[in-house]
Amino acid sequence: MESFGNDNKLFDCNNCFLSNFTGLYLTKEERAIICGNANQLNFKKGEVILKQGANATSIGFLHKGIVKFTYQKDAKKSYIMTVVSGPKLIGQANLFFREKNIFSIVAVEDCEICFLDSRTVLGVLENHGKFLISMVERSTDMFQSSIFNFISLAHNHVNGRIADILIFLWENVYRNSAYDFTLTRKEISEFAACSHENVISVLSAYNKEGLISFEGRKIIIRDIDKLKAISKNG
Repeated sequence: MESFGNDNKLFDCNNCFLSNFTGLYLTKEERAIICGNANQLNFKKGEVILKQGANATSIGFLHKGIVKFTYQKDAKKSYIMTVVSGPKLIGQANLFFREKNIFSIVAVEDCEICFLDSRTVLGVLENHGKFLISMVERSTDMFQSSIFNFISLAHNHVNGRIADILIFLWENVYRNSAYDFTLTRKEISEFAACSHENVISVLSAYNKEGLISFEGRKIIIRDIDKLKAISKNG
């Protein structure tokens, strides 16, 4: 993990998605207060960005990269709740729900993150009801995919779960394009709550059926409609 000071920023605070978003609600002076207490960091693939159970002192803005939200049930069992790509606010649940991080956020690939001090943000939020509502809405959006994933786990067989994950990655993370398999087979199994062998078997079957294809580490979705049919039928 590498930290960048004011003279060596990863990205310009004045020209990022977060700046444009806050500019809809906050004055230039208020935005300067938040940015003045922010810290830009670079995380390498596999590094923990926020750790489950640690003190929740900040929220993050994922400027670039892909992260996974994980929940550690015990020493042997870990679940992936969802996967998101930047630009996106992450960890904003810490503003409203707990004093401890309720899950871990881990870099799936190299990421650029801007951490915002929670107390500073809350201080600004007190005078901006619409901004507060918008933050709550974005927190709800963040967990919606997690809820849908656990519904899939409860009602779908392994084929349906993995189809759900491929569709989710296609539509929400990689945004309808061929993508490098930045999630490992092990991570897919944690996302689908099944064995590593199940993932390999199902992906191989999808490949033989022409639903997907592989080009090195890249997955090409060949028949999204059939994947959606598998998802629907469970």
